[in-house]
Amino acid sequence: MAFPTCSVAPLSKVQRLYDACDMVFSSATTAGMPMPATLGGISWLQHLLDGMAAADVGIDDGEKQPASMDGAEPSAKKGVRLLPAHGFTRITYVHIHQSDDFSIGVFCFPAGATLPLHDHPEMVVLSKLLYGSVRVRSYDWVTAPPSSSQRKCGLARVVAADEVRRAPCETSVLFPRGGGNMHAFTAVTPCAILEVITPPYSEEHGRPSTYFNDVPIVSLPGFAFLEEVEMPEDLSVVGAPYLGPRITVDMDDDDDDDYYDDYHQ
Repeated sequence: MAFPTCSVAPLSKVQRLYDACDMVFSSATTAGMPMPATLGGISWLQHLLDGMAAADVGIDDGEKQPASMDGAEPSAKKGVRLLPAHGFTRITYVHIHQSDDFSIGVFCFPAGATLPLHDHPEMVVLSKLLYGSVRVRSYDWVTAPPSSSQRKCGLARVVAADEVRRAPCETSVLFPRGGGNMHAFTAVTPCAILEVITPPYSEEHGRPSTYFNDVPIVSLPGFAFLEEVEMPEDLSVVGAPYLGPRITVDMDDDDDDDYYDDYHQ
Protein backbone atom coordinates (compact mmCIF):
# COMPACT_ATOMS: atom_id res chain seq x y z
CA MET A 1 0.00 0.00 0.00
CA ALA A 2 1.42 3.32 -1.04
CA PHE A 3 1.22 6.23 1.37
CA PRO A 4 1.16 9.84 0.16
CA THR A 5 4.38 11.70 0.69
CA CYS A 6 4.37 14.80 2.81
CA SER A 7 6.98 17.35 3.71
CA VAL A 8 7.44 19.13 7.00
CA ALA A 9 8.42 22.78 6.73
CA PRO A 10 11.57 23.58 8.72
CA LEU A 11 11.14 25.69 11.80
CA SER A 12 11.87 29.39 11.34
CA LYS A 13 14.79 30.82 13.27
CA VAL A 14 12.47 32.92 15.40
CA GLN A 15 10.42 29.81 16.24
CA ARG A 16 13.59 28.01 17.28
CA LEU A 17 14.50 30.99 19.45
CA TYR A 18 11.06 31.02 21.09
CA ASP A 19 11.15 27.26 21.71
CA ALA A 20 14.62 27.52 23.26
CA CYS A 21 13.59 30.45 25.48
CA ASP A 22 10.50 28.55 26.58
CA MET A 23 12.66 25.56 27.49
CA VAL A 24 15.41 27.54 29.23
CA PHE A 25 13.27 30.06 31.11
CA SER A 26 9.76 28.66 31.53
CA SER A 27 10.99 25.34 32.90
CA ALA A 28 13.48 26.99 35.28
CA THR A 29 11.27 26.46 38.33
CA THR A 30 11.41 24.25 41.37
CA ALA A 31 8.29 23.73 43.49
CA GLY A 32 6.74 26.71 41.77
CA MET A 33 9.62 29.03 42.61
CA PRO A 34 11.65 30.70 39.82
CA MET A 35 15.21 29.46 39.43
CA PRO A 36 18.08 31.12 37.54
CA ALA A 37 18.66 29.84 34.01
CA THR A 38 21.87 27.86 33.64
CA LEU A 39 24.92 29.30 31.91
CA GLY A 40 24.63 26.42 29.44
CA GLY A 41 21.12 27.51 28.56
CA ILE A 42 22.23 31.14 28.14
CA SER A 43 25.10 30.02 25.88
CA TRP A 44 22.65 28.06 23.73
CA LEU A 45 20.46 31.13 23.30
CA GLN A 46 23.50 33.25 22.44
CA HIS A 47 24.40 30.76 19.71
CA LEU A 48 20.87 30.89 18.27
CA LEU A 49 20.83 34.70 18.33
CA ASP A 50 24.26 34.85 16.67
CA GLY A 51 22.76 33.10 13.65
CA MET A 52 19.83 35.50 13.20
CA ALA A 53 19.52 38.33 10.70
CA ALA A 54 17.09 41.23 10.38
CA ALA A 55 14.97 39.47 7.75
CA ASP A 56 14.43 36.58 10.16
CA VAL A 57 12.31 38.93 12.30
CA GLY A 58 10.60 40.69 9.41
CA ILE A 59 12.91 43.69 8.93
CA ASP A 60 14.66 44.84 5.76
CA ASP A 61 18.08 46.09 6.86
CA GLY A 62 18.41 48.31 3.79
CA GLU A 63 21.26 46.42 2.16
CA LYS A 64 21.14 45.92 -1.61
CA GLN A 65 21.05 42.18 -1.01
CA PRO A 66 19.29 41.79 2.35
CA ALA A 67 19.99 38.77 4.48
CA SER A 68 17.79 35.85 3.47
CA MET A 69 14.97 34.73 5.70
CA ASP A 70 15.78 31.35 7.24
CA GLY A 71 18.19 30.48 4.45
CA ALA A 72 15.91 31.19 1.49
CA GLU A 73 16.32 34.02 -0.95
CA PRO A 74 13.88 36.87 -0.25
CA SER A 75 12.59 36.66 -3.81
CA ALA A 76 11.57 33.06 -3.14
CA LYS A 77 9.33 34.12 -0.26
CA LYS A 78 6.28 35.26 -2.18
CA GLY A 79 4.03 37.61 -0.29
CA VAL A 80 6.59 38.34 2.41
CA ARG A 81 6.50 41.89 3.76
CA LEU A 82 9.42 43.41 5.62
CA LEU A 83 9.55 46.55 7.74
CA PRO A 84 12.00 48.91 5.97
CA ALA A 85 14.93 50.17 8.01
CA HIS A 86 14.60 53.63 6.43
CA GLY A 87 11.04 53.84 7.75
CA PHE A 88 12.19 54.15 11.36
CA THR A 89 12.36 57.88 12.08
CA ARG A 90 12.02 57.39 15.85
CA ILE A 91 13.08 54.64 18.23
CA THR A 92 10.66 51.84 17.41
CA TYR A 93 9.91 48.64 19.29
CA VAL A 94 8.79 45.59 17.31
CA HIS A 95 7.04 43.31 19.79
CA ILE A 96 7.42 39.60 18.99
CA HIS A 97 6.38 37.82 22.18
CA GLN A 98 5.90 38.33 25.90
CA SER A 99 4.93 35.97 28.71
CA ASP A 100 5.44 36.01 32.47
CA ASP A 101 8.83 34.34 31.92
CA PHE A 102 10.45 36.20 29.01
CA SER A 103 9.98 38.69 26.21
CA ILE A 104 11.36 38.88 22.67
CA GLY A 105 11.42 42.08 20.65
CA VAL A 106 13.48 44.40 18.45
CA PHE A 107 14.50 48.00 19.09
CA CYS A 108 15.02 49.86 15.79
CA PHE A 109 16.93 53.16 15.80
CA PRO A 110 17.39 55.96 13.29
CA ALA A 111 20.93 57.39 13.23
CA GLY A 112 21.63 59.59 16.25
CA ALA A 113 18.76 58.32 18.41
CA THR A 114 19.55 57.52 22.06
CA LEU A 115 17.94 55.14 24.52
CA PRO A 116 19.01 56.73 27.83
CA LEU A 117 20.82 54.99 30.66
CA HIS A 118 18.44 52.53 32.33
CA ASP A 119 18.57 49.36 34.41
CA HIS A 120 17.25 45.79 34.26
CA PRO A 121 16.37 44.82 37.85
CA GLU A 122 16.95 41.11 38.56
CA MET A 123 16.98 40.39 34.81
CA VAL A 124 19.09 38.60 32.24
CA VAL A 125 19.17 40.35 28.84
CA LEU A 126 20.59 38.99 25.58
CA SER A 127 21.17 41.60 22.85
CA LYS A 128 21.91 40.84 19.19
CA LEU A 129 22.86 43.75 16.90
CA LEU A 130 21.12 42.87 13.62
CA TYR A 131 22.51 45.66 11.43
CA GLY A 132 24.29 48.99 11.70
CA SER A 133 26.48 50.45 14.45
CA VAL A 134 25.62 51.45 18.01
CA ARG A 135 27.51 53.18 20.81
CA VAL A 136 27.11 51.45 24.17
CA ARG A 137 27.70 52.87 27.66
CA SER A 138 27.15 50.50 30.58
CA TYR A 139 27.74 50.08 34.30
CA ASP A 140 27.35 47.66 37.19
CA TRP A 141 26.74 48.69 40.78
CA VAL A 142 29.69 48.41 43.13
CA THR A 143 27.10 47.95 45.90
CA ALA A 144 23.49 47.77 44.76
CA PRO A 145 21.24 50.43 46.35
CA PRO A 146 18.73 48.99 48.82
CA SER A 147 15.37 48.22 47.25
CA SER A 148 13.69 50.21 50.00
CA SER A 149 15.41 53.47 49.01
CA GLN A 150 13.17 56.10 47.44
CA ARG A 151 15.65 56.95 44.70
CA LYS A 152 18.42 54.67 43.53
CA CYS A 153 21.92 56.13 43.60
CA GLY A 154 25.45 54.99 44.28
CA LEU A 155 28.88 54.09 43.00
CA ALA A 156 29.03 52.10 39.76
CA ARG A 157 31.84 50.47 37.82
CA VAL A 158 32.25 51.22 34.12
CA VAL A 159 31.75 48.11 31.94
CA ALA A 160 31.65 49.80 28.53
CA ALA A 161 32.78 53.39 28.02
CA ASP A 162 31.19 54.55 24.74
CA GLU A 163 32.08 51.27 23.05
CA VAL A 164 31.05 51.15 19.37
CA ARG A 165 29.64 47.83 18.21
CA ARG A 166 29.21 47.06 14.54
CA ALA A 167 27.16 44.30 12.98
CA PRO A 168 27.87 41.48 12.60
CA CYS A 169 29.08 40.94 16.15
CA GLU A 170 28.50 38.37 18.87
CA THR A 171 25.41 38.49 21.04
CA SER A 172 26.05 40.25 24.35
CA VAL A 173 24.50 39.23 27.65
CA LEU A 174 24.00 41.09 30.92
CA PHE A 175 23.07 39.67 34.29
CA PRO A 176 21.44 41.15 37.41
CA ARG A 177 24.84 42.02 38.92
CA GLY A 178 27.25 41.79 36.01
CA GLY A 179 27.82 42.43 32.33
CA GLY A 180 26.59 46.02 32.36
CA ASN A 181 23.10 45.81 33.87
CA MET A 182 22.63 49.57 33.40
CA HIS A 183 23.22 50.62 29.81
CA ALA A 184 22.52 53.29 27.21
CA PHE A 185 22.43 52.97 23.41
CA THR A 186 23.15 55.68 20.83
CA ALA A 187 22.77 54.77 17.16
CA VAL A 188 25.87 55.69 15.15
CA THR A 189 24.06 54.56 12.00
CA PRO A 190 20.53 53.21 11.57
CA CYS A 191 20.55 49.97 13.56
CA ALA A 192 18.37 47.35 15.20
CA ILE A 193 18.86 45.28 18.36
CA LEU A 194 17.02 42.02 18.95
CA GLU A 195 16.55 41.47 22.69
CA VAL A 196 15.52 38.57 24.86
CA ILE A 197 14.69 39.63 28.43
CA THR A 198 13.97 37.35 31.38
CA PRO A 199 11.92 38.02 33.37
CA PRO A 200 10.23 40.98 31.63
CA TYR A 201 9.79 44.40 33.20
CA SER A 202 6.89 44.44 35.66
CA GLU A 203 5.83 47.21 38.03
CA GLU A 204 3.58 44.70 39.80
CA HIS A 205 6.48 42.37 40.56
CA GLY A 206 8.97 45.08 41.53
CA ARG A 207 10.83 45.26 38.21
CA PRO A 208 10.24 48.81 36.93
CA SER A 209 12.51 50.49 34.42
CA THR A 210 14.64 53.15 36.14
CA TYR A 211 16.61 55.89 34.37
CA PHE A 212 19.86 57.42 35.58
CA ASN A 213 22.28 60.30 35.21
CA ASP A 214 25.93 59.29 35.36
CA VAL A 215 28.71 61.53 36.64
CA PRO A 216 32.30 60.32 36.06
CA ILE A 217 34.58 60.47 39.08
CA VAL A 218 37.80 62.13 37.96
CA SER A 219 39.75 60.93 40.99
CA LEU A 220 38.54 57.35 40.49
CA PRO A 221 38.98 56.32 36.82
CA GLY A 222 36.66 53.55 35.71
CA PHE A 223 33.90 54.53 38.12
CA ALA A 224 30.94 56.92 38.11
CA PHE A 225 28.22 58.11 40.43
CA LEU A 226 24.74 57.13 39.22
CA GLU A 227 21.57 58.86 40.38
CA GLU A 228 17.98 57.97 39.51
CA VAL A 229 16.09 60.51 37.41
CA GLU A 230 12.62 60.73 35.93
CA MET A 231 12.11 59.26 32.48
CA PRO A 232 13.42 61.89 30.03
CA GLU A 233 10.57 63.96 28.60
CA ASP A 234 12.04 63.82 25.11
CA LEU A 235 12.22 60.01 25.07
CA SER A 236 9.76 58.63 22.53
CA VAL A 237 9.48 54.94 21.71
CA VAL A 238 6.74 53.94 19.28
CA GLY A 239 5.54 50.50 18.29
CA ALA A 240 5.52 48.64 15.00
CA PRO A 241 3.82 45.40 13.96
CA TYR A 242 5.83 42.20 13.82
CA LEU A 243 5.88 40.96 10.20
CA GLY A 244 8.25 38.03 10.59
CA PRO A 245 7.41 34.32 10.55
CA ARG A 246 4.52 33.42 12.79
CA ILE A 247 5.49 31.62 15.98
CA THR A 248 3.51 28.88 17.68
CA VAL A 249 3.44 29.61 21.39
CA ASP A 250 2.75 27.53 24.46
CA MET A 251 -0.94 27.84 25.34
CA ASP A 252 0.01 28.81 28.90
CA ASP A 253 1.95 31.86 27.66
CA ASP A 254 0.24 35.19 28.16
CA ASP A 255 1.17 37.01 24.97
CA ASP A 256 0.45 40.75 24.77
CA ASP A 257 -0.18 42.25 21.33
CA ASP A 258 -0.94 45.88 22.27
CA TYR A 259 2.47 47.27 21.37
CA TYR A 260 2.20 48.92 17.97
CA ASP A 261 -0.97 50.97 17.77
CA ASP A 262 0.95 54.20 17.21
CA TYR A 263 3.31 53.05 14.45
CA HIS A 264 3.51 55.24 11.36
CA GLN A 265 5.92 54.92 8.43
